Amino acid sequence: MLQPFHLAIPVHDLGLARAFYGGLLGCAEGRSSDAWVDFDFFGHQLVAHLDPAAGGRPAHHNPVDGHDVPVPHFGVVLEWQAWHSLADRLGQAGTRFVIEPGIRFRGLVGEQATMFFHDPSGNALEFKAFRDPSRLFAK
Repeated sequence: MLQPFHLAIPVHDLGLARAFYGGLLGCAEGRSSDAWVDFDFFGHQLVAHLDPAAGGRPAHHNPVDGHDVPVPHFGVVLEWQAWHSLADRLGQAGTRFVIEPGIRFRGLVGEQATMFFHDPSGNALEFKAFRDPSRLFAK
């Protein structure tokens, strides 16, 4: 069993973070204060810390498989069907994707479903899935 990670991110508005992570992504809320909120981010601890200047940093991108991947970014690897369900839900909610849901490295050892989008504070997220989860670190 994997150990959960802990990640603290800056957000400019806790209400928008609650709507995005709790409402849109379905992450249960844990402890909170006036300055931060814990979310159960698919079994991991994500803490949204209030930073009124969040989102002001210019984005950097690196080329990967013909796309400009935002750096930094974070996310999780979902089961194949859960990824497709999330992609559908995000699309129906009108999410503006940085990289549309699709298959990357098609036919290669690293083939994966992936999508990139931003939260309301400009934090870049990637969600991915493998048909065969054992291929996550395959070369």
